Amino acid sequence: MPGVRRKARGTLEGWGRQSVAGSEVRSEDLVRATRDAPLSRGLGRSYGDASLPPPGAPRAVNTTRADRILAFDERTGRLRAEAGLSLFELNRVLMPRGWFTPVTPGTQFVTLGGMVAADIHGKNQHAAGDFGDHVTALRMRVADGRVLECRPTLEPELFAATLGGMGLTGHILEVEAQWERIPSPWIHQYSRRIDDLDAFQQALVDAAADWPFTVGWIDSTTRGAHLGRGVLMCGRWAEPSEAPARFPRSTLRARLPVDLPGWALGRTSVRAFNELYYWRHWRREAEGLVRPEAFFYPLDALRDWNRAYGPRGFTQYQCVLPHEAGPSSARRLMEVLTSRGGASFLTVIKDFGREGPGLLSFPRPGITLALDIPVRDDTQALVDALNETVLDAGGRIYLAKDAFTRREHFRAMEAERLPAFEAVRDAWDPSRRLRSALSVRLFGDPA
Repeated sequence: MPGVRRKARGTLEGWGRQSVAGSEVRSEDLVRATRDAPLSRGLGRSYGDASLPPPGAPRAVNTTRADRILAFDERTGRLRAEAGLSLFELNRVLMPRGWFTPVTPGTQFVTLGGMVAADIHGKNQHAAGDFGDHVTALRMRVADGRVLECRPTLEPELFAATLGGMGLTGHILEVEAQWERIPSPWIHQYSRRIDDLDAFQQALVDAAADWPFTVGWIDSTTRGAHLGRGVLMCGRWAEPSEAPARFPRSTLRARLPVDLPGWALGRTSVRAFNELYYWRHWRREAEGLVRPEAFFYPLDALRDWNRAYGPRGFTQYQCVLPHEAGPSSARRLMEVLTSRGGASFLTVIKDFGREGPGLLSFPRPGITLALDIPVRDDTQALVDALNETVLDAGGRIYLAKDAFTRREHFRAMEAERLPAFEAVRDAWDPSRRLRSALSVRLFGDPA
C-alpha cells in the first residue's frame, strides 16, 4: 500500500513517530482476528498514540487486509465496505465513475474504519459536516465478543459514541456510508493572499457562503501586525463545461528515504520556508483548475514526509476555538506559540460550521488551527501552554492528532461531553477490554 513505511522490529508508531513496544495481527478475517485484541488500527495516520496499543496488551489488529467493497449502488452512491479499505483505493475505483467521499481528510492514506473512529473532517466542514454525518451503519465487534450492527436508529448510543470514539467502543468491521456524485474530477480553485490573522478569520467566514471547500495556510513565524498572514484557498467541483475531458493524472510520488537530522526543521529553516511559501503566491489573487490530489492531498506527493522531522518526530497540535470566544482567541494562541519560540512548519486554519455527530467528535462552530511542531525538550511545556489558552477560550483538541495533552487538561476541555461517552463505555465495556495508549494517558484506562 502506498504511503506505508516499515517500522522498527517490535515497535508500532503513530505518524508523528511516537512509538510503543508492540506487534500487529494481520488478517482478512477481522471477525476472527479481533476476538481478543484491545484495539484495531489501519494505516497508522493518527499522529499521536490513538492507534497504538496499551503496554499491558501490546498486540493490535491491523485491518488493511480486510479491504473489500461489499456493495455499491451506482444509482444512489450508497457504499458498504470492510473497515480496512483505504480512501486511496476508493478514490481510484469510484472517482472515475463520478463518485467521491462526502468528506475527506488531508491524506487519502487512511482506512474507512479510521475515518469513522476519528470522525474525520475536511475543507468542507462548514458545508458538509463530518464523515460521521454521512455514515449510515456500522458492523462492530464489541467488548463482550458479540458482532452486531448499529445505526442511528439501532443501538444509537453506541453508534454516536463510535463516531469520533477513537476505537474505544468496539472493533469496526464494516462501514456503510453515502458517497457524493461529482460533476467532474477537477477542482475549480480560487486563492488569495491575506495580510494578517484577523483578516484571515473574516475571509474564511465570507468565503464559506460561496465556496464548499475553504482552507488557509498561515505563517506561524511572523509577529505583530502581520501575525498569521497567509494564503486562503477556496474550491468547488468544476462543471463539465469548465473541465478537460481527460481524467486528471495521478501525482508522481517521491519518497523521503531517510530521517533528516533533528536540526533540519529548526526555527531558522521553518522561518525561511514560511517566508518563501507566502511570497510564492506573488499575485494577490489567482484562479483556475487544479487536480483533486493537489487540492485535497498536497502532502501525499511525498511519501514518508514525516521523516523530515527526524527520529524524534513531531506532534500536530489541532484545536478548535469557538466563535463565542471572539476572533482574538486565535491571535492569543499564535502569540503563545511565537513567544515561546515555537515554530510550525505547516500551520492550517479552517472554519467549522457545526457540531460533530459523535459524542466526542472534534468539530464545533468556530475556527480550527493545526500546528506541526517538531518534538523538542520543551514540547510538553509548549503544549501545556497552548492547552491552557484553549481552555480559557472554551475550546478543545483533536484526539486523532494529540500526543502530549495531560489528562487534567483533556478532562477539563470535555467536562460536559465526557460523562455521556464514559457511560456508553461503562455499559458496553465495564472492564475496559478495549483500550489504547491514548486511553491510558487521557481516560485513565488500565495500562
